[in-house]
Amino acid sequence: MLDKEVPMKAVVFHGIGDIRLEEVDDPRLEQPGDAIVRLTASAICGTDLHMIRGTMPGMRPGTILGHEGVGVVEAVGQGVRNFRPGDLVVIPSTVACGWCSYCRAGYTAQCDVANPNGPHAGTAFYGGPESSGPFMGLQAELARIPFAAHNLVAIPDGVTAEQALTCSDIFPTGWFAADNAEIGDGDTVAVFGCGPVGQFAILSAFMQGAHRVFAVDCLPDRLDTARKLGAECIDFSAEDPVVVIRELTGGIGVDRVIDAVGIDAVAPPGHDHSDEMRAIAPDSNPQGANWHPGNGPSQALEWAIEAVAKAGTLSIVGVYPATARLFPMGAAMHKNLTVKAGNCNHRTYIPLLLDAIRSGRVEPALLVSQVQPFTSVIEAYKAFDRREPGWLKVELLPKAA
Repeated sequence: MLDKEVPMKAVVFHGIGDIRLEEVDDPRLEQPGDAIVRLTASAICGTDLHMIRGTMPGMRPGTILGHEGVGVVEAVGQGVRNFRPGDLVVIPSTVACGWCSYCRAGYTAQCDVANPNGPHAGTAFYGGPESSGPFMGLQAELARIPFAAHNLVAIPDGVTAEQALTCSDIFPTGWFAADNAEIGDGDTVAVFGCGPVGQFAILSAFMQGAHRVFAVDCLPDRLDTARKLGAECIDFSAEDPVVVIRELTGGIGVDRVIDAVGIDAVAPPGHDHSDEMRAIAPDSNPQGANWHPGNGPSQALEWAIEAVAKAGTLSIVGVYPATARLFPMGAAMHKNLTVKAGNCNHRTYIPLLLDAIRSGRVEPALLVSQVQPFTSVIEAYKAFDRREPGWLKVELLPKAA
């Protein structure tokens, strides 16, 4: 148990480019369906950077960041009958009630109940903007988990906490990307973006039957990681990825394509697409105060639609805010493409992926490249934001762990 004489620490959002590790009040059980989990590990995600950069607007100052976590159950409300203190659990990133029609159909990211802003407000998740709840995040020593009977998943024997941590968000999201792409045996696939989700999309594509996967990025270490997974790598800073993909597929293009980049592939007016969007390192932030993410096209989507074969499938899991408005609809329509986009239904996929890990079919922890203590979290955010070599996926260890 934590020493209650000492307030817990958490990573708190105060404004664009301003996050702090500070002491905050411990969470409490508020509803019968709640649980309190002591986090033994959490992680930094590219989605966290969207909030910090302001490309996903509406963050409320004082919100605890983070939506990935594993830990130990500390307390449960009287409505939680499948967990008890001491249980080891993984926390799905998105919040769902477990009983509405969408949850029962497996569309847990579209739960009608969890988001307190109403059934049309969008996906509820931890550490997000006001439109997502907000729910206090998981980059903390303790977290309140609503609808805990559904929003906790027991970590089975034979699965480590680090392995389970990948199942909180990035592994299910990569699997969802490949599943939405409708990958089948023998398919050829292109994944645009080799960040953590892109890497798990590559891994998942092969697990779902793809014979060839092209990985498109410009960062050498991320391309090296994709190559180790079996992908054929394309550096878009050195060559045109569409030309290369067509050359390597007999002029046809790929059967399936995945956008694992999102808003990072949208360039502000007057800036090249290779510019990085920075918040914590503000001297390299190219947007300017008046830039709006709907003002420019997504290079990743344009390339993806050009690179996919006629009658192919485009899967979009890279994060775009609601303010993003532009999409190459004409090109997609004239190629008879199937387009699927959305937030991952984490709770639906996590048991499947935990079983794959337990059976030895996959080792996801190989993609966790950094393990940092909470005391180094701000520097870890800066290195991750700069995409420094070796900072693919960052695991955070709370002091109390």
